[in-house]
Amino acid sequence: MAGRIRQSDVEEVKARTNIGDIVGDYVSLRSAGVGSLKGLCPFHDERSPSFHVRPQVGFYHCFGCGESGDVYTFLQKMDHVTFAEAVERLAAKIGYALTYEDGGPAEDRGNRARLIAANAAAAEFFVDALGGGEAEIGRRFLGERGFDRDAADRFGVGFAPKSWDALTNHLKGRGFSAEELAASGLVSTGDRGAYDRFRGRLVWPIRDVTGQTIGFGARRLTDDDKGPKYLNTPETPIYHKAQVLYGLDLAKRDISRTHRVVVVEGYTDVMACHLAGITTAVATCGTAFGADHITVLRRVLGDDSGEGEVVFTFDPDAAGQKAAMRAFAEERRFSAQTYVAVGPEGLDPCDLRLAHGDGAVRSMIENKKPMFEFMIRQVLGRFDLDTVEGRVSALRTAAPLVAEIRDASLRPGYTRELARMLGVDLAEVTRAVAGGARRADAAGTRTRTPEHGAAQARGGRSSDGAPSGGDAASVAAPPPASIVTLPVDPATRLERDALQALVQHPTLVGRDLAARAVRSGMTNPALAVVRDAMAGALDALEAADWISRIIAEAPAPFTGLVQELAVAPIPERSERELTMYARGVVSGLIDKDLLHRKAELLGRLQRADSADAAAYRAIQQELLAVETERRRLREE
Repeated sequence: MAGRIRQSDVEEVKARTNIGDIVGDYVSLRSAGVGSLKGLCPFHDERSPSFHVRPQVGFYHCFGCGESGDVYTFLQKMDHVTFAEAVERLAAKIGYALTYEDGGPAEDRGNRARLIAANAAAAEFFVDALGGGEAEIGRRFLGERGFDRDAADRFGVGFAPKSWDALTNHLKGRGFSAEELAASGLVSTGDRGAYDRFRGRLVWPIRDVTGQTIGFGARRLTDDDKGPKYLNTPETPIYHKAQVLYGLDLAKRDISRTHRVVVVEGYTDVMACHLAGITTAVATCGTAFGADHITVLRRVLGDDSGEGEVVFTFDPDAAGQKAAMRAFAEERRFSAQTYVAVGPEGLDPCDLRLAHGDGAVRSMIENKKPMFEFMIRQVLGRFDLDTVEGRVSALRTAAPLVAEIRDASLRPGYTRELARMLGVDLAEVTRAVAGGARRADAAGTRTRTPEHGAAQARGGRSSDGAPSGGDAASVAAPPPASIVTLPVDPATRLERDALQALVQHPTLVGRDLAARAVRSGMTNPALAVVRDAMAGALDALEAADWISRIIAEAPAPFTGLVQELAVAPIPERSERELTMYARGVVSGLIDKDLLHRKAELLGRLQRADSADAAAYRAIQQELLAVETERRRLREE
């Protein structure tokens, strides 16, 4: 593993990157005041734009859903990459060479970049080859399955020539070494030396969630090809099949937006679904759907509310039944509801689209059945329900499935349904399900969900075994501070506007005025916390990381308020007018505090003992100092 990216590089890359340009690749932005841009939020559906970006300060915030952060946060949430990957992507975009600490060799990252480059060059080679005369068999294969050249281009489908070294020679001509080609999985080695891994096959590029090609899946086309029907890239430093889902790069935005994913069984099924309008379809790459795939999907789904949907499609053959059982075994890892969709006549999405059109594919997905119902029917199908022995065995097998349903409100309905399908007395089935529930609880398997919050949403238990409700641990935390929940009285508005000017335009306000402002009193407690955070970061007033320093000083419930103040729009003004506004509103805050101090001193003066001349004179001197400061403030 490469080491930690040097922090100074992290800051330098961020400073050189215009967050507006990066966000603009995903969101249509327009001006919203001085240095502010706005558009429709990519993190939730909305009709009116509430998503604001401040390129000068490097932050974004949505006043509708509360999402906020810097350019790294944005890429992590949009493209579901790690922090290090976000830094590396931006560094590559601006041509900045990163250095790594903690013993991490930078050359490892270089090797990774070379392997990705080799796969990208191979993808181009395969796409070009699909247009050649030798690839007629590949084009015919696609055409027979309802895919034209536009569809092939959309998914990057290509053709590997029936040659032992065509790709190898091409990539060597592009400057790749034999070691790099072997490490990328594009070349295999045998008794006769190195040779192309993919030959005479139709080829699909397998991309990571960011859209970079990391491997390939190749389909056999001729009878004399004695290899497997589908041949994939082997495990490499950049390709791990248990963690990759074909089509996720194309589907991720719609998955994140709709909180639905459709898991199909092959490359052509993904193509058929997307072309039919099911743009959330993905598939595994030559391996069974497993725990690592679920981890990836949960991150893209935002799978923590229990409101999402995961729809599996399975072939009706024996292999499909095994796949269904494996998926069901992993089902409880999702917080989202799981479903199964089976096409009429057992057709998979590709064949269904070919036979009945796009609408049939959409109907197949919409007519999905809950995973538990599907599995119960599969279990019952293995027994002869016309015999007493068969019904007893079926009940013994199916009752634990009903007992494991996470949503307790659904179990009675499935219990009645199981009794109906078996033709057995409801009380008998209820006892069997209750027995299965007790055994599941004793084994610690039921209501176990991936995150504590998901367990609470399901009415289960948290990961540490604590009940999800009914005790102090379940008391909801107070909502985080936000601009939209601030009072609208004049004093609070002045405090908010002054802090907003200080956050966004500290150099226009100036150090002296800022230092006096962060000592001023505040009527709003939340804004007072932000003021204190500014005071703690005051030495960084004119530094590039001024806002980050404030966020670092602020307690966790108030960091969002800082980010909101950093991106909230200020009406358009000329530079001179903006300077006058920023200094004026901050001066107003200080003046408000001085006026409050004056009122306190006048009260003390009235209560003072006139016989104590020294004390009386001291209060008068303080009053004079306050009035002098107010006069100087207004002159400035």
